[in-house]
Amino acid sequence: MTTTPTAFDPTRVAHLTGRFAPVTDEVDEAELSVVGELPADLDGVYLRNGPNPRFTPIGSYLFPIDGDGMLHGVWISGGRARYRNRFVRTPQVVAEERAGRALWGGLESMILPDADEVGPDLARTFKNLPDINVVRHAGRLLALAESDCPFLMGPELETLGKETFGGALPAGITAHPKVDPRTGEMAVFCYALEPPYLTWSLIGPDGVVRRGPTPVPALADPVMIHDMALTDRFLVLVLAPAVFDIDAAMKGGSFLSWRPENGTRIALIPRDGGTVRWAADDAFWVWHTVNAYDTTPDGNVVLDYVQWPSLNLGGAPATLSSGAHRGLTRAVVDPEAGTVHRTQLDDSRVEFPRIDDRLIGQQHHRTAVAADSGRVPDLLPGEYDALRWYNARNPTAAPQVWYAGDLSVGEPAYAASPGTTDAGRGYWMTFATDRTDDTSWLLVVPAGDPGGGPVARVRIPVRVPLGLHGTWLPTEE
Repeated sequence: MTTTPTAFDPTRVAHLTGRFAPVTDEVDEAELSVVGELPADLDGVYLRNGPNPRFTPIGSYLFPIDGDGMLHGVWISGGRARYRNRFVRTPQVVAEERAGRALWGGLESMILPDADEVGPDLARTFKNLPDINVVRHAGRLLALAESDCPFLMGPELETLGKETFGGALPAGITAHPKVDPRTGEMAVFCYALEPPYLTWSLIGPDGVVRRGPTPVPALADPVMIHDMALTDRFLVLVLAPAVFDIDAAMKGGSFLSWRPENGTRIALIPRDGGTVRWAADDAFWVWHTVNAYDTTPDGNVVLDYVQWPSLNLGGAPATLSSGAHRGLTRAVVDPEAGTVHRTQLDDSRVEFPRIDDRLIGQQHHRTAVAADSGRVPDLLPGEYDALRWYNARNPTAAPQVWYAGDLSVGEPAYAASPGTTDAGRGYWMTFATDRTDDTSWLLVVPAGDPGGGPVARVRIPVRVPLGLHGTWLPTEE
């Protein structure tokens, strides 16, 4: 039996405390209190997934990668709202529930239970961690992990099992797939610790895999890639020099090594299976892309994203790399010349960028982000106290800002008004937690006047831990 290292103290891990602390109660509330008025045209469910350890972690805990998944859902219809939250019950979570304690350590600790604890099927296996994102595609509701198999969820957030897409994608997919709104096709990638280090795939609007795992050439090392973007022509992947180092991990070191001397490369992967185009640049890290699109007549690709000087897992300080900066950034990639021209659009500390998903792969109008206003001195990494909206077609224009006061806010997701294509006719939604009393709320902000703040605040009956990703799923789909 593997023993727990005594050096790990979960009470000293910032992202296991305060507004990030996990919750263990699963709650159903049929009638939620609303401050303000829910728009009558909203009919659907807002879902959010995020790291939420079922039991006190052992060995290590690395935010935002470690943690069991928990889905929080707010169903809205007719100006009323109800709530339900459920753990994503992977086989490992079920085994830990039987034991009444954590059996797997965090990724850095390499604590893997033996057969006498969990049986032969789960012995010495790594834990499934579908705790990053939640999406719906082809009628499937998927809780997504960091390059692993997603878990299929039922309409009331019950766990139905691991999703391998009929066995066609047994290694899994990214936590951030992109769905082409015009074709319904979903593009995915998956990185691995052994060759081929990176593959990509396409899933049709019917949920059938159209292109199975296709290796991306010219990778000498396994690297971490969290997000992607999609254009009419390409899958766009940013390969920063965050290299997996298993030898170091086995000796007690970090399983990820930042190697700025390698630089960052951008891969443009033709959706038709053509030759991958590469562009090289100085080292920088990307957690999340905003969007990408093709330009005419020059054939370049525009990629908007949030840039960091280096990888900062667990909230560690980012190390400045040559040519790197922080903040919302636009890169123009020339597929023929293999060049990248980057422009810093804003130097504020922002994250969780979102657009109206109906414009994925096309030139978008507005980028919404969670932001650090600078007014609160003790925010943790990954905690934000404002929302900002940037004019993507006029990036030098001042953003619209809503300061959340005592609320810590999360990722804003867009909910379109039914029957309209006008991006200004919808709403932005996010969970928020009050730093004074730990109450949590769902905020509904009108897209036409986001700087004016929410028109409705829905009281959530449990505290919703901060992070990570959510989506609005309208009933008519």
